[in-house]
Amino acid sequence: MRLALEPRAERSAAIAIASPLIAIAFTLVTMAVLFAIIGKNPLAALWVYFIDPLSDAYSLQEIVVKATPLVMIALGLSLCYLANVWNIGAEGQFLIGAVAGSWLAVKTNGTGAGHWVMPAMLALGALGGALYALIPAICRVKFGASEILTSLMLVYVADLFLDYLVRGPWRDPKGYNFPTTPDFDPVATVPILIEGSRVHAGALIALLAVAAAMLVLGRTIKGFEIKVVGSAPKAARFGGFNAGQLAILTFLVSGALAGLSGIIEVAGPVGNLRPNISPGYGFTAIIVAFLGRLNPIGILIAGLFLALTFIGGEQAQISMRIPLDLTKVFQGILLFYVLACDSLILYRLRLIPGHGKAAYGTP
Repeated sequence: MRLALEPRAERSAAIAIASPLIAIAFTLVTMAVLFAIIGKNPLAALWVYFIDPLSDAYSLQEIVVKATPLVMIALGLSLCYLANVWNIGAEGQFLIGAVAGSWLAVKTNGTGAGHWVMPAMLALGALGGALYALIPAICRVKFGASEILTSLMLVYVADLFLDYLVRGPWRDPKGYNFPTTPDFDPVATVPILIEGSRVHAGALIALLAVAAAMLVLGRTIKGFEIKVVGSAPKAARFGGFNAGQLAILTFLVSGALAGLSGIIEVAGPVGNLRPNISPGYGFTAIIVAFLGRLNPIGILIAGLFLALTFIGGEQAQISMRIPLDLTKVFQGILLFYVLACDSLILYRLRLIPGHGKAAYGTP
């Protein structure tokens, strides 16, 4: 006897909607077991992770700050995934967007430049991310290279390029040899929305991006094209849709959103360019996209939830001495369960009689 996955003739819409909740439930149970293994009270640890941050005004504001890049990046990734294009390198596009926008902040630092600097930085960040995402898109369309591998490998190139800049030509001469640029001028920083907090105008941009994605996917021909190319490639070819052009377009939009979120992060909460400006937003956004069912509203909710894990993980590290890396473990387990639940929605397990080669259909 062997287990095999068999496609389902029909799938339950209710289960498809409940799938993220089921994945979260399994993840919480698994995390409780891990907490017990490392000698921590599981209920107390889960409370610190997921309840305590919701009862504190500062933590709620920080959740919004963390969710902003997650939501923006995940929206772009969702367009790629709906079109059956696999952009795994949003982290690199995030970093290049931060570098491209920071170039203007560094060049105008201390020159008394006007308020045009911030809009220009946002434009450069989006352009930088889009052009960087264009590389794996062209490699896929023109040369048949796997966009999964090329986009992922480019993350390391972007990371090393950023490290070179802040340790070399862009390093602050008054920064006591720390690898960082000078602090950005006020005209090169994102406006703060709530006085005394770090909640910035990037949160509003993220909400506008959610609304734009809903409009594109639900009300435009291009949104219909994205869905058709991703779900029914043969029908798309029959309808005259160009999958190659759509791959380039979705990569460009995804890269632009990642790059825009990169410069917003640097010009907002961080305030200058330095190594490690991202705790892995580009990779966590993949989880956000799938947990949100590739739906803009779902992504907004999922982004807030994953941001909660960042804040909860920091609080757990302080109050219970739980390793901060356990947050990444949580996110990885969550992605595993999300994909597992999605697989069981599309397929069912079936016991097939037989053994040896005959069980696998080999004569």
